[in-house]
Amino acid sequence: MGPGVRLLLDTCTFIWLAAAPENLSPGARDALDAEANDFFLSHASIWEIHVKHLAGKLTLPQRPRLWISRQLSVRGVTDWAMDLETIHRTSELPNHHRDPFDRMILAQADIHGFGIVTPDAAFRMYQAKLIW
Repeated sequence: MGPGVRLLLDTCTFIWLAAAPENLSPGARDALDAEANDFFLSHASIWEIHVKHLAGKLTLPQRPRLWISRQLSVRGVTDWAMDLETIHRTSELPNHHRDPFDRMILAQADIHGFGIVTPDAAFRMYQAKLIW
């Protein structure tokens, strides 16, 4: 993969990394195993985990606050805040995909120069650097 890159983990990638690593592709595993890479999780993903847990669509072994904090620490992942420029960018992206959490991840990758680790085929419609 060459020198290290900054990678933004899609929500499902982060969940699988923590709870079901067998779901990760070989390419995703290689990127996540590369010590030179830096890993980030969007606050949009953190919000999405809370929303899905509250709706009963995601079961976690602990309250989201505790589980997310522990997984960030254990996995060496840094949380990445939603900033105003990125929020503005979400409405300027082509309207291929309407999921607000995914649009935030795409906008953050665009504004801040991240690659995105995701299996989500909808991300392929954008000019993002994708790893899977």
